[in-house]
Amino acid sequence: MKWNLRLAAANRGIWKASELQRMLAERGVVISAGKMSGLWSGRPNTVKLDELDVICAVLGCGVEELLLPEPEQVPEPTPVTDSQAAAVGQPRAIAPRPRTGRSLPPR
Repeated sequence: MKWNLRLAAANRGIWKASELQRMLAERGVVISAGKMSGLWSGRPNTVKLDELDVICAVLGCGVEELLLPEPEQVPEPTPVTDSQAAAVGQPRAIAPRPRTGRSLPPR
């Protein structure tokens, strides 16, 4: 996913992270300077859903404008060889055991 906060804010005339930070604080979301720097500069470590909700409300946008999918960045699946399957522990067929009465009570 590509984080697109800076462009979404610029499209609405918000050019400084501190300005957006103040607007978020007015809506009850207090973000530290370090976290705001991460949000503003590119790839934040985390974004809480509550924060994302408020960011969308402040900017008047949807999540699809802030988070852009990048399917080309997802690696292709690699074929599994027989030796890799054995090493990983390929699931094997499970045969049911016949029940021979009731279990014993705990000691």
